[in-house]
Amino acid sequence: MNKNNKGLGRGIEALFAENELDNNDEAVSNLNLDSLVPNPYQPRKKFDKKALDDLTDSIKQSGVFQPIIVRKPEDDNDNYQILAGERRFKASKVAGKDTIPAIVREVSDEQMMEIAVMENLQREDLSPLEEAEAYNTLMMKLDLTQAEVSKRLGKSRPYIANYLRLLGLPQQIKEMLDKKQLSMGQARALLAIRNRQKLIEYAKKAVNESLTVRHLEKMITEYSNQEKSKKATKTSKSPFIKNGETKLQDWFGTKVVINENRSNKGKGKIEIEYLSNEDLNRIFSLLDIDLND
Repeated sequence: MNKNNKGLGRGIEALFAENELDNNDEAVSNLNLDSLVPNPYQPRKKFDKKALDDLTDSIKQSGVFQPIIVRKPEDDNDNYQILAGERRFKASKVAGKDTIPAIVREVSDEQMMEIAVMENLQREDLSPLEEAEAYNTLMMKLDLTQAEVSKRLGKSRPYIANYLRLLGLPQQIKEMLDKKQLSMGQARALLAIRNRQKLIEYAKKAVNESLTVRHLEKMITEYSNQEKSKKATKTSKSPFIKNGETKLQDWFGTKVVINENRSNKGKGKIEIEYLSNEDLNRIFSLLDIDLND
């Protein structure tokens, strides 16, 4: 897929502006709600119930003032996909409306996906996992690297990497994060633990004991130091190997170990750790490996 698609990475306004119609020709149509389907690239899975209820009440009283934006898929003659305005769409259905004002735009799949991601990343209530999924979607669907995503969105590469690593957490911990039992800060601290059983154990401890991020980090540091002392060996790695491990760990966003074969100089192996199938798929994507080939 072309990584230099026109209009990508410059925000919602720029994406919409590229498809802007002449003011005299801009048409607002009343579309049947049954003919509308959500954006398939929508990273948001949950909508705030109170905000949705308030919007529903407003629509019941006054209707929808701002048209939603939709597109007509080439392979679907019966439906329209929502580019922007899914909350208005959902609220209108609950309000018992049959139609909704809409503007139809010609938008490519790539532009549609980035519109959905950019629109939601601008919302303050997007959950950490939804944000991580948004970055992952950009990488997977547009064949982008972490560095390219960070450049397009104006965020640092470590920032993007920290969120993507959340996708490798065990499902049990993801649910804690999704339910806001764990904070983003606590989840980031937990990522330092490589042992899956210990990872879940410390997550439960953080929730049950209402640990602050600083307290949790201190406990994890003490645990990590204990583990390091157990594994400490008399032989130390060369600065070249240590630097290589650091560089690889920064790139893959997970623990990487380079083991030299001291009995056979010049040979060895590289071990890349992953926490789940999702984390393994993320690593494959960084290696540009397509398992479907």
